[in-house]
Amino acid sequence: MRRSSSLFSRAKRVMPGGVSSPVRAFRAVGGEPIFLAKGSGSKIWDVDGAEYIDYVCSWGALLLGHGNRRVVEAVAEQVRVGTSFGAPTEPELLLAERIRRLFPSMELVRFVNSGTEATMSAVRLARAFTGRKKIVKFDGCYHGHADTFLSSAGSGLATFGIPSSPGVPPETASSVISLPYNDVRRVEDAFSREGDSVAAVIVEPVAGNMGVVPPAPGFLRALRKVCDERGSLLVFDEVITGFRVSPGGAQELYGVRPDLTCLGKVIGGGFPVGAYGGREEVMRMISPDGPVYQAGTLAGNPVAMVAGLCTVSQLTAGTYTKLERLGSKLERGLLDQAAGSGVDLVVNRVGSMLGLFFGSGPVMNFEDVQATESRLYPGFFWSMIRGGVYMAPSPFESTFLSAAHSSEDIERTVQAAGVAFRSVKLRGRHA
Repeated sequence: MRRSSSLFSRAKRVMPGGVSSPVRAFRAVGGEPIFLAKGSGSKIWDVDGAEYIDYVCSWGALLLGHGNRRVVEAVAEQVRVGTSFGAPTEPELLLAERIRRLFPSMELVRFVNSGTEATMSAVRLARAFTGRKKIVKFDGCYHGHADTFLSSAGSGLATFGIPSSPGVPPETASSVISLPYNDVRRVEDAFSREGDSVAAVIVEPVAGNMGVVPPAPGFLRALRKVCDERGSLLVFDEVITGFRVSPGGAQELYGVRPDLTCLGKVIGGGFPVGAYGGREEVMRMISPDGPVYQAGTLAGNPVAMVAGLCTVSQLTAGTYTKLERLGSKLERGLLDQAAGSGVDLVVNRVGSMLGLFFGSGPVMNFEDVQATESRLYPGFFWSMIRGGVYMAPSPFESTFLSAAHSSEDIERTVQAAGVAFRSVKLRGRHA
């Protein structure tokens, strides 16, 4: 890591923390970040030439793995003819049509440049449609860095122990009700008090920013029911789960139809992109059809649209069968290695998303996550790095598989985990 260290020293002089996104600074695991140079399939290489099996996958975006040949060829062809026009293009239309076919709840779709833009725009639209101000969200769910969402959030805020962000006006924070994930009673209580002022409930249908926390049976249906009863909109943040947990996202997997859906990651095929969409009567309020303004120079740019279209076009039933098989194999292997090492481990998994928690569980919400032995994660992380496995540099992020991973990758990972768990156990004895 000699060159990584040198680059990081330079980066700290020109960028806050030396990074463009906080978790990349490795402060949750100690030490210095690894600068990456290239990726191919399930593997990545750092600037010093070390190879790793990658379980970050650009934070879940690379469902087909790094450097997918068809995506690379499609992007290269598009770059040759134009990178951005600030005007409609055919790839944008084709991707919108593909999304609508697979997500029937998204009757109309608007492309943006990031997941944050998608959730921010969806909430603005919900407030305009209902004429109400308040938003219900859930502790530990991360919906991007817009002011509305930076209270009791997951991802980087959880990593750094930040309850909310300075710079968010008190009046904005007061318009947000944050509740425990998977707690239907608390939702019903909140609506009994303030339901007439709630514009929307926004939720990760599978929480992926406090590790992986699946919805409890009936939780999503209860949200749908209370929103219907009180005239609020139900917003699914499927930036992570969209196309990852099933072709039609978590809403297809769990059979619950939201009013608005936010997408990102996979639909960009490795390029910056986001989208939101939903019921036509709601979406028709977006300019130019309606008064709710939202725009973006690079929204729907043809490079990202081509990459996303080529990515989702390659997803077949066989893709998800393989991801389920590999995910199950990794889950069983990690649990077996942990048990054999005398380490308490909980693995929450939905398809190709896994959350690893040191403790006896169960892990059903952010309070449960915070009660786990996250102090053990840094030792585990660095042992895995030494074993050639690149995991998320935070105990509050998800582990992602891609279709490029192989059974051999899983076997190597499980072997490395056995060494890591024994290392964690020995450290615990000396603590």
